[in-house]
Amino acid sequence: MRTKTLLLTAALAAAGIASSMAQAVYSVNAVGYVNTVLKPGFNLVSNPLTAADNKISTLFGTTLPNNSRVYKFNGTTYDIATYSTLLGWTGPGAALTVTPGEGVFVQNGGAADVTVTFVGEVPQGPASNTTIPAGFSIRSSAVPQAGTATELAFPANNNDRIYKWSNSPAGYTTYNFSTLLGWTPTVPSVGVGEAFFVRMGAQTAWNRNFSVNQ
Repeated sequence: MRTKTLLLTAALAAAGIASSMAQAVYSVNAVGYVNTVLKPGFNLVSNPLTAADNKISTLFGTTLPNNSRVYKFNGTTYDIATYSTLLGWTGPGAALTVTPGEGVFVQNGGAADVTVTFVGEVPQGPASNTTIPAGFSIRSSAVPQAGTATELAFPANNNDRIYKWSNSPAGYTTYNFSTLLGWTPTVPSVGVGEAFFVRMGAQTAWNRNFSVNQ
């Protein structure tokens, strides 16, 4: 999965975030869009912006090819939304939301890359803080910022794990955190618009208290 981002905020540039995303800055509003490229097959993605409507059916609209699917993990299994060029979005997952800090699997049912554009506001202050449940869940940075788990202040405790998905070849890379050794085999890096599985030993707050004026 490749993600290109354009944040429309000069304050983000001042914070050094725009340079980390190698993108341009055009206005002073904390509003922008994220272009996420979905490869054929499964992609683990996030929506790091607060849209007017964060429902799956609205976020993905009519962009995806026929028979594409979005899978939202509910802690046990997946709620699935299926897109049909004839019927639109159907299934129990269609009305669910994808908010900053969450993530979903998106199955591109076509044979070519597809770009999905997310539009909305950059979460700031308390809105940039999320809670990670105990056990397995799909998480992401609640702000459109790339970096390592350390740079993004991911709240890892002993034996917590991050599982990053690769589309090609399909599979996970596991990163384990130890209070003695830190992250092994290395500190995981997360891109803008990228989500990942986590396994947490306890419910944990991921507090950013982010501000575009930082």
